[in-house]
This record gives sequence, C-alpha cells and structure tokens, in this order.
Amino acid sequence: MSVSPIYIAYDPIYAHPLPAGHRFPMLKYELIPEQLLYEGIISTHEIFSPKPCPEDVILLTHSREYLDKLLHQQLSAKEQRNIGFPQSPALTQRELIITQGTINCCLHALKHGIALNVAGGTHHAFADRGEGFCLLNDFAIAANYLLHQQLSQKILIIDLDVHQGNGTANIFKDEPRVFTFSMHGRHNYPFHKEKSDLDIPLEDGTDSNTYLALLKKHLPQLIEWVQPDFAFYLSGVDVLATDAFGKLKLSRDACMERDLIVFEQLGKYKTPCTVAMGGGYSPDIRDIVAAHVNTFKVAINANS
Repeated sequence: MSVSPIYIAYDPIYAHPLPAGHRFPMLKYELIPEQLLYEGIISTHEIFSPKPCPEDVILLTHSREYLDKLLHQQLSAKEQRNIGFPQSPALTQRELIITQGTINCCLHALKHGIALNVAGGTHHAFADRGEGFCLLNDFAIAANYLLHQQLSQKILIIDLDVHQGNGTANIFKDEPRVFTFSMHGRHNYPFHKEKSDLDIPLEDGTDSNTYLALLKKHLPQLIEWVQPDFAFYLSGVDVLATDAFGKLKLSRDACMERDLIVFEQLGKYKTPCTVAMGGGYSPDIRDIVAAHVNTFKVAINANS
C-alpha cells in the first residue's frame, strides 16, 4: 500500500482494445494520467495498475448467472445492445481490473483520506445485467466489499454524473447501510429511473448557479443526516455545457466548484472518499480531460 496522500488506480486501456466506434470516448482514460503527469500534479509513484477483481468479491453484488455470461462470452445479442458494447474477453477483463482499482482506492482512502480511479463509476450495471456501457457496478461491488469486511458501517454514494445511477439505486434499494444520492438530468438516460434514497432531477438547460445552489442546499444536510463513515463520489463531467448528450449548462469552473463542495463537505467530517470519473462526452476531448483533471487537483488540495 502506498504511503503517498493520493492513490490513483489506472488501467492502461490500450492494453484492452475496444471496437473502433467506441475508441474516442475512451481516449480520456489514457490522456488524464498523461496530463496529470505533464502538469506535475502527480508522480508516477502515485499511479497503480490493479489486478482483476476475484470472482468471490464480484459475487457479493452480481449474480452467478450474469458473471458467468461475462466470463464465458454468453451474453445474448439483446444484452449486448443494452450494454452498448459487443462482448469480448478483453472488455470483461478491463471491467474486472477497473473494479479492483475501485476497491484498492477504498483501502487507501481508509488510511489516507482520498483515492481516485481514472475509470470506474459504472453505475448503470444491475446485479443481473449490464446497461449503458456498464458491465459491472464497481461502486456497488466496492461498497459491499467494505460492508462484508466490516471496514464500514454506513456508506454514502454521491452520484453527480448527469445520468441517474439506476443500477446502484436498484442494488441498494433494500440495504439501509448504503445511502444513494443521485443528482441528474430529469429527461436524460436512463429513461426509466430507479428510486435512489435521494434523487434530485434537473431540468434541461439547468445552469451553473442553479446547479450549485441545489448541491449546496442538499449535500451538507445529507451528510449530517446520514453520517457516513465512507463515501463514494462519481464525478462525471457530462454536466458540462459542451457535453454532446448532457443537456445541462455548467461551465468548467462550475464543475470544479462542484467537486470542491463535495470534498469540503466530506472533509468537515473527515469522511474517507473514493472517486471515479464517470461520463464525459464533449466533442473536444480537451474539454473532457481538463474537467476531469480539475477533479484530481481539487481532491489533492483537499487532502493535503
């Protein structure tokens, strides 16, 4: 385990090739650590490549039948369409690595405060199926791991991706030790929403001031009420006005202030936190990478 203040889990995606049509949105996972290193925000000693997550840990959350379909390439054509990727051993391997990265981040955060996964935040995956480019629900698996190992008693999942964390909400609907909070576009994917413990649906065109005011109103009250001993933060940057699918109107500075609000509020209670990047689909990859890099900057400053 690293003794540095920040642990960054990174799976080099170029080792797990994807179909050509899906290459561009995944490019950010290569560029984020490169930019962090280029700007001197981190050193190579703070980046770690996880091993695949063991099956027994996955099965704390996902069904045996579904995991076998992923491992043995037995997803139906419909199941693959719902996920959005054609099945492949490389894709399954990547999901297992990302998931273990999130678990490793949790273990580091318990000792040092904050850890970040360059990927992750696969919140559309249900216990028995995948959806929306998500095969395994890394936050749910990691949360169940913490509970199973008795490393946490009360977990808060803060999902600020523009899309509702429907899979996460469904997985924990009957689990009182995990509180799910999703602030998302009302008219965005998924079009059938699950019920989180707290949902804040946003209208199309919601601007920076409105968004930040809502977050400042609800998040402090929520943390004080839930009193989590561990938090997960999904910091999707598909809330940006430049995003091709987000339908919200946040500036890059507002997205950075959003991150600051989250880390400051968790910091007040010294709540350890694991962060995953989530979505981002701006046509210019520089907008996506810059916004994600800002999350790392804010997290590092908050943890210093």
